[in-house]
Amino acid sequence: MNNAAYIGLDDTEEWAKFSHALNQPEQVWQSHIVVDGMHCAACAFNVEKALTSIQGVMSAEVNATSKRARITWSAETTKPSEWMEALTRAGYAALPASEIFNVDERRKQQRLMLWRLVVAGFCMMQVMMYAYPAYIADSQDITPDIINLLRWASWVLTLPVMFFSAIPFFSNALHDLKNRQISMDLPVALGILITFVVSSAGTFQPNGWWGVEVYFDSLTMFVFFLLTGRWLELRMRDRTAGALDVLMRRLPSTIERLNAQGEFQRVAVNRLQVGDTLRVLPGEAFPADGVITEGVTNADEALLTGESKPVEKSLGQEVIAGSFNLQAPVNMRIDKLGDHTRYAQIVALMERASVEKPRLAVIADRIARPFLIGVLFAAALAAFILWPVDHGRALMAAVAVLIVTCPCALSLATPAAMLTISGALAQRGVLVRKMQALEALSNIDTIVFDKTGTLSQDQLTISAIQTHESYTPKQALNIAAQLANYSLHPLSKAIVRTADVHTEPSEMKLEDVKEVPGAGLMANSSIGTLKLGSLTFCGLENLDRMATSSVHLVSEHGWIASFTMEETMKADVTESVQALKKQGIQVQLLSGDNTETVNAFARKAGIDVARGACTPQDKLLHMQQLQQQGRQVAMIGDGLNDGPILALANVSVAMGQAVPLAQAQSDFVVMNNEVPMVVVLLNQAKRTMQIVKQNLMWAVVYNVVCVPLAIMGWLPAWLAGLGMALSSLLVVGNALRLSAIPSQVFSSEQQV
Repeated sequence: MNNAAYIGLDDTEEWAKFSHALNQPEQVWQSHIVVDGMHCAACAFNVEKALTSIQGVMSAEVNATSKRARITWSAETTKPSEWMEALTRAGYAALPASEIFNVDERRKQQRLMLWRLVVAGFCMMQVMMYAYPAYIADSQDITPDIINLLRWASWVLTLPVMFFSAIPFFSNALHDLKNRQISMDLPVALGILITFVVSSAGTFQPNGWWGVEVYFDSLTMFVFFLLTGRWLELRMRDRTAGALDVLMRRLPSTIERLNAQGEFQRVAVNRLQVGDTLRVLPGEAFPADGVITEGVTNADEALLTGESKPVEKSLGQEVIAGSFNLQAPVNMRIDKLGDHTRYAQIVALMERASVEKPRLAVIADRIARPFLIGVLFAAALAAFILWPVDHGRALMAAVAVLIVTCPCALSLATPAAMLTISGALAQRGVLVRKMQALEALSNIDTIVFDKTGTLSQDQLTISAIQTHESYTPKQALNIAAQLANYSLHPLSKAIVRTADVHTEPSEMKLEDVKEVPGAGLMANSSIGTLKLGSLTFCGLENLDRMATSSVHLVSEHGWIASFTMEETMKADVTESVQALKKQGIQVQLLSGDNTETVNAFARKAGIDVARGACTPQDKLLHMQQLQQQGRQVAMIGDGLNDGPILALANVSVAMGQAVPLAQAQSDFVVMNNEVPMVVVLLNQAKRTMQIVKQNLMWAVVYNVVCVPLAIMGWLPAWLAGLGMALSSLLVVGNALRLSAIPSQVFSSEQQV
């Protein structure tokens, strides 16, 4: 992408494609871009440095594994073209993260890298053919002129490797030197250049100061190995961060819209407006949130909700942006577009996770830069030690040190695993909002569940209504429903749902409606101040006969009605609790419902510790007590009235699609609302940390063993190149094991 294209992105209408405003008026923006040319943690550091050097860029977060960056910038001071051009000057290319041509650009670069690899491989094989006779023949078997001819042929065949295949290493190293920075390509380029110079000197002057040894076979071989490793690593990284790319490519670019003449006309999706009627054909994705107005079909919502089976969609049912129409043409009315759709909120959460750096990754990034500086000193030390013995051998030992050391493996160890598991969990309906929470979750010893909407079904029903003699059940239900309409709590939704069937519309008006989290609702009305909620909230603590009722309605004149709710436990709750307890996790239940109901529910679920009639303050106090005892606590709630305790917990998980994703403060969001996914999440967090530790251990052992061998001159350059490539591949390949999550939640395979 050239500078002219960058200038085109300065148009404010283009910003919405890869940015969103953080305040009003829209002066501070946050943009997501894909950065090409990064290969290690030092590269990420260089990108951050280049971005923050531009006045107006307030912060920059870069993840070398996902190749994504999040930039916060002021529109009053800078424009996207300025900080994108700063990346170009630093040797990197920037692409807006949401642009479809990112895919074409990445494919073009992969093809070019593959060509470089093919050329290096072909030349390597030819050079090895010419080098082989010198290895096996005695001095009498081959004449000096033939040896000289073979060396010149090897030199000629090495030129395409130097001036085509190895160009990425040289260009990146040159940018590093110009910008007074360092990345993994600098020592690699130095190693390639030194080997070529030494070998060329041995070819031009066999009896000269450098000696007669040439290393064209080693040079072509380790360039081939490095390119092979980089190409395979690029493919693996694409798989690692693939879930985000798949999500971002789900929306169609065009769709059929009903025009003023009553005909369907294909238009660009960015021209749609709320209220438009669309026709979605089989195989197309729904471009917005809305409802079906005509037709019946099945929709694939797997990647958005975790529901693996097709979902039937008929007249009046909701469809969500990013889901696929599988069966038949249907018409839909648009209710939500753009950033207001659930699809956009999911993408925003995954984009945030893709640039976040877990604690271990931050430590590795800090080590990478001084590590590379240490590599240069170690190479100089190797040359210094062996120089008195043999100049050529001394320089090749330095080359081996430059090539074999691999901070890439160290810097990839954590983020590769974290990105892989976050993508795999997203496909199962679990969104990871904070990468570092995976590490915290692996150390959890206590899990606290909320009850309503978390362990019980959202579809509560009213089993009984008790009323004051002045009101009929229908009248009381009507009043309660109008007040409950202002809440998303499952109890409120149950009242509204029942009232829609059994009552008539009312003209009563409510004013100053206020919801007290965990307690209830209150408002002013024509019949006085109304309250709908718990016993304590309604001031009915002394009415024991109503203790088993879930929700109460009172006015300033006294009690009006009480509604007894009937709830059904979700599937596999008991199995999930038992699976957690087998792993040594203490499971607890906190709820605002009355104590008798909560205790009965806990016994049925197999939960030993349960507390009912809890206010939000009670829950907070209980959480603080657990943490003061040294416990690592995870809180699982529906996110509707559990905000404070979710924020306080060591790890927080919000259950259910009803949670406003953009406002959720939890570490994880379980979109499919299934309790067994908590077990999956815990097991996969432990599995992830095991693989992270394996990767870190390998990176440390590899460098501790190989660097001394290279310094002493006991490691040939070609083997150093192979070792470096395999080291990075091993780390990324080990992380890819996390992409497969067992389908059987409670099988023995799932236990860690």
